[in-house]
Amino acid sequence: MTAAGSGNGFGTTAWWGFSPALDLQATCRETSMEHLQLSQDGIPALNILLVGSIDGRHILKTMSQAHRWPRRKINFYVLENNLEALGRQLLFLSLALEPPEKMGLQEKSETFLELMGNTLLRSQTAAYLQEKAGLFIRYVTDSDFQQTHLPNMDLSALKFRERDQLEAIFQFWRSPDPRAFQIKQLWDLRLRQYLGTRYDSRRGVCDWDLTMKLHEHGANVINFREFYHWRETGMAFELREATYDIPNKTLASGRLLRHKGEAIPARGYWGDIATGPYITFGIETEDPSLLKMTNGIPSKSSQEISLHNVTALLYELSYNTRYDPSAPSNEEGNGYYLQGGGDCSKLGATSGSPSAEDSRVCFLPLNCLPELHHKGKYQQLFNLIFFSCSMLHFLKPNLNLISAPKATLVVELSNFLPDLRKEQVSEFSSRITSLVMGAGFVPVQATDKKRFSLFQLGDQEVREMCNEIPPPEMTAAGL
Repeated sequence: MTAAGSGNGFGTTAWWGFSPALDLQATCRETSMEHLQLSQDGIPALNILLVGSIDGRHILKTMSQAHRWPRRKINFYVLENNLEALGRQLLFLSLALEPPEKMGLQEKSETFLELMGNTLLRSQTAAYLQEKAGLFIRYVTDSDFQQTHLPNMDLSALKFRERDQLEAIFQFWRSPDPRAFQIKQLWDLRLRQYLGTRYDSRRGVCDWDLTMKLHEHGANVINFREFYHWRETGMAFELREATYDIPNKTLASGRLLRHKGEAIPARGYWGDIATGPYITFGIETEDPSLLKMTNGIPSKSSQEISLHNVTALLYELSYNTRYDPSAPSNEEGNGYYLQGGGDCSKLGATSGSPSAEDSRVCFLPLNCLPELHHKGKYQQLFNLIFFSCSMLHFLKPNLNLISAPKATLVVELSNFLPDLRKEQVSEFSSRITSLVMGAGFVPVQATDKKRFSLFQLGDQEVREMCNEIPPPEMTAAGL
């Protein structure tokens, strides 16, 4: 499925995913795990390809919850169709790995959500973004410096042209001039283009999309007040009594516009204005108390659930133990909570600094999936592959050439795209099955509320049979 342009709610540049964050180790089939290769130090290595995951949510959750599983090296390979999304993932993962002496848990969680889903930032967050942008410029121009300061990330596969473009993006982020990205005007313009004649009745449109589309698919914790406020302003997470007045330049992207027959480059907001960033962390949680209903109404908002979930993941990444907000805070009083109370050592928490020594994130060149099978190091490499609903046009029969035996394939469904009618969502799901069977994967029975479709690579006989079936084209027009 591809975005048609500014006239639809999806847009042309996705800034957040349209499905909840996954612990990919929990999602990977046991038979896929049986075929893990051993790393140089003899530890099993799980190789994961993320095609259009957009915001790093699956990486963060998988890294944070890795301590719950037998020890494995986890290699994430990130493939996107735009460099701005790649830069944002680098920002989010770098933020998650900040040491606690630089940034406390509460501040880190709020900053994460603010950068991810707000059009406007606090001055403190904007200063942090400018600081990191300067650091990222050194990362993309000096690989030795990057490996010394952020060894979990690998930018070596990027082309020189892409590194130059990333440098330009980070230079834009670092610029203090708020006039360079007039997000308030751009957001309103995008909203007017999307709604057209429905603009004056946008409150009713918003209510319909929320109750008849998002709530129908299980996102009922998103309340109208927060959803309508986001639709109007692009502000999803206002977690402090503070002034949010500085444009979030990470939401800017470039695009070629036609003017008098000529293509003119323009920077603007071309992202989602229909679904919102609440789906990623704000509709599911391991704490059932957050999902309680009072008189048929959720007791907690999606914003509150998002903050809890991100805080829990960042805490777990630091302490290798589960987060419990009801436990007493530690002696330092910095907002870190320990499951069961007491100090870290009694609970098996190894340290307060984020630890991801068994994880590595490799950023691949843009749109390189059709060429990966030509390189020997990628052949039969990936034990798990994730596809977003916006990148399915890359799912071709040669996918089985880079898949390890019995590989797991996870495909994001289009449930949370309000522009699609029910029959289109159903047809999209059916076409996914036809498409992946053409690549030799077979459906797996799943009970995950159908936010994803799960498949596994068949044996050679199944793949040969499937390869005889021509896959359908996956485009927005085809829906």
